Amino acid sequence: MTGSARTGVFAVLRATPAPVRYLLAGMLVNQLGAFVQTFLVLYLTFRGSSPGFAGVCLAAYSVGAIFGAMLGGELTHRFGGRTTIVAVMTCAAPLVASIPLVRGVPAALLAVVALAGLAIQAYRPAAAVLLAECMPEEHKVMGFSMMRIALNIGAAVAPLLAALLILVNWDLLFWLDGATAALWALLAFALLPRQSGARHRTEPGAGPARAAGARVVYGTMLRDTRFLCYLVAGVFGMMVYAGSVAVLPLDIVSAGYPVGLYSTVLVISSVVLITCELKITTYIVRIPKYVAGLAGNLVSGLGFTLYGLIAQHPFFVLAGALFAVSGLMIHGPSTAAHPATFPVAVRSRYIATKETLSGLAATIGPVLGLFVFSRAGGPVFWGCCALLSVAAGSMHIYGLRTPPVPAPVPEPEAVGERS
Repeated sequence: MTGSARTGVFAVLRATPAPVRYLLAGMLVNQLGAFVQTFLVLYLTFRGSSPGFAGVCLAAYSVGAIFGAMLGGELTHRFGGRTTIVAVMTCAAPLVASIPLVRGVPAALLAVVALAGLAIQAYRPAAAVLLAECMPEEHKVMGFSMMRIALNIGAAVAPLLAALLILVNWDLLFWLDGATAALWALLAFALLPRQSGARHRTEPGAGPARAAGARVVYGTMLRDTRFLCYLVAGVFGMMVYAGSVAVLPLDIVSAGYPVGLYSTVLVISSVVLITCELKITTYIVRIPKYVAGLAGNLVSGLGFTLYGLIAQHPFFVLAGALFAVSGLMIHGPSTAAHPATFPVAVRSRYIATKETLSGLAATIGPVLGLFVFSRAGGPVFWGCCALLSVAAGSMHIYGLRTPPVPAPVPEPEAVGERS
């Protein structure tokens, strides 16, 4: 165990390079105005659209986001992280801001929302690649924990800003969203390091594998059973998370509790995540990634099991939330950082694949979760969530474990060299 592995939170923050700080600040600014996915359905129904059409628009955004992650990986590989962030957020700003202008034209609204989802999601792989390149190796997991906290702070504050904007004018939601996207593009252009996506092709000793095309990279990925196992575990985890977020408020209300209990759960979860994750990560980095992946999912599974007892007492709601968010803090940084540990020649595409499948799982999770909840009830749904969490943690044992290094084979002794 190295001394750097025992470094405290404030020491790591002081050692964080300036480009990483700028990157995290830009992501926070952008997240403060991220209103499309959260408020699009409410906005459209308030403006007179049918709930069905509003749901179709949200689905269009989700589909765009799924393809946006893969696009972002390709752009990052070819042009670098800074250029990709500037380009896609420059495109996202007018798209998001124009949603109020095209809401009366269904075809145009669907196209704008889908393209907005594409552009907004495309910056995520670029940000992850930049973080992996700029953060010192011994603090890389902490870096991804800091990224998660920046996004969570933005996600916690954004609804408060939205509540104020709605009192003035609903359209301000999307105008501010467009403004924060444009500001993120400007900050990226001015502050992030200028790096070329193709720079690794000219690095000394790069070799032909460094310049491998997309077909070779994805072919290698499909043969990498450990990474595939990691991806499937991630899909299970995201489906459970997204499904639980959709089902929990319905289950709380159906159990006869006030909606305020759900608000309390959200506040407690956000406060615990934001204030505790970095400190917990300082301990998590001392253990193997697969142990963190297993333990975190088991703790989350316990939380979902407690959710299954909601009807018995509201205590189980709060206890379940604490265990669920604790599990996220234990396995989240290690599992999020894993694709960034691959060689630079393939890193952006591995990250993009993980982000794409996460987006797909986040889209499927609520639909599947609501279906199971409506047909079988809360206890069955939460039992399924617990089982999938255990399955995801078990798969991390193989997916995140470092493969053994084969022993070197001695070269045969040349004829005539014997004494």
